[in-house]
Amino acid sequence: MTKKLYYTDMYGKEFDASVASVGDDYIILDKTLFYPNSGGQPNDTGILKSKNGEISIVDVKQENGEIMHIAEDLKGISQGDSVHGIIDWNRRYIHMRYHTAVHIIDGVVSNDYKNGFLTGGQIYDDHARVDFSFDIIDRELITEIISKANEIVNSGLKVFEREMTSKEALEIPGIARTEPGRQLIEKLPVVRIIEIENFDFQADGGTHVHNTKEVGKIEMLKIENKGKGHKRLSFRLD
Repeated sequence: MTKKLYYTDMYGKEFDASVASVGDDYIILDKTLFYPNSGGQPNDTGILKSKNGEISIVDVKQENGEIMHIAEDLKGISQGDSVHGIIDWNRRYIHMRYHTAVHIIDGVVSNDYKNGFLTGGQIYDDHARVDFSFDIIDRELITEIISKANEIVNSGLKVFEREMTSKEALEIPGIARTEPGRQLIEKLPVVRIIEIENFDFQADGGTHVHNTKEVGKIEMLKIENKGKGHKRLSFRLD
């Protein structure tokens, strides 16, 4: 199983690895910094350098615990070869900023609005979206939520990760904000937690910045109706 370096070094940009196996259009490494498309966060892209030249990694997927690096051209790479990986850092970093922004918005809703919660989210290269479920929700309320989220951003709170057993995690109130989330935690022997100091903690499998100030200003792009009591907010970071 591939060692996930993006968990132990979220700011890592380059790494050395060995080729564990090669498929028709993909490579599996013994370890990697390339993040796979997962949990609303897009995959990393970048290059792998080998003795036969440079390989472009255009997609990254996870199947059965293995990280599959999808390549345009494998260029004769073989099992056992040594490679040097370089991720597109600008792409990764913007995903990290947006992912932490989503957690901040979720934390504001969870802490201050007991009649509402986030039902989902998706990160892109130039914006992100979150879906809200409230008894009553309008533009004024969402504007208020964004204002509170920006206060957290400007507070410069530390963001860090830790691990615990599923039993320990489920004893923490609010760790699972939806029933599907709770069911997923119950199936995991070890749960990875992303915590924003003195503000929010969530079970999460993504990558994040180390300080909320790195997020930048959260700016509303548009609000869409998704049914009674349901809204979708699209936002960008300045």
